[in-house]
Amino acid sequence: MKFIDLLYAAISRSEIPLRFEPGAEEAMAKPIVDALVIWIKAHIPAGGNSEFDAGGRALATRLLAELEGTADLPE
Repeated sequence: MKFIDLLYAAISRSEIPLRFEPGAEEAMAKPIVDALVIWIKAHIPAGGNSEFDAGGRALATRLLAELEGTADLPE
C-alpha cells in the first residue's frame, strides 16, 4: 500500500462535504503531503558521520520515498 492511498482513504472516510467532488482527495492530500515533505527534510541530519546521523538520513529518505509514492508502506 502506498502512503497516498492511505491518505485518500482517510479523506474519503471523513465528514468533509467536498469528499464527493471529483478530485477532492487529491486536492486535500497535496498540501498535507507537501507539509510533511518540508517537515521531514527539515529534520534530516546535516553532514554528521555518526551511525545515528546515518540512520536518521536513511529514515528520512525512506519516509520521503513513501510520501512520493516510490516506495510502499511497510507491512
